[in-house]
Amino acid sequence: MDNDLIKTLIDALEASSLTELEYSKGGATLRLVKWTGALPTHPAAAAPAVKRTEPAAPWRPFSTVNAPVFGVVHLQRSPGAPPLVTTGEAVSAGQVLCMIEAMKIFTELRAEGDGTVAAVLVQSGQEVEAGQALFRMERSR
Repeated sequence: MDNDLIKTLIDALEASSLTELEYSKGGATLRLVKWTGALPTHPAAAAPAVKRTEPAAPWRPFSTVNAPVFGVVHLQRSPGAPPLVTTGEAVSAGQVLCMIEAMKIFTELRAEGDGTVAAVLVQSGQEVEAGQALFRMERSR
């Protein structure tokens, strides 16, 4: 696929009410997903808190933290560094859980509220899809 075609598909998705578009040709597939939340415009900018996949009321003990974009997940700030969070660890609202690298831009995913990491569902360096569950969180009351 050439860059002009990709740009045309991106423009078509942005101009439409669609949230996803998939195009295949000659064995290659391009999947575009429209992100409706605000993303940082600079790598150093912090991402907004990640939305829960479950409503806040009634209270439910578990939720997931999902990838806002397609990219490579990083569970550490740098190779060889300790993980940002581990299973069983208590986290506070706004704490960085991981980073997703997309097109050389790193987006920090932060805890929406206080809780405990019940499970880390991905491995560092793994490619993830937009909307894919990355962490299972047990929320504090």
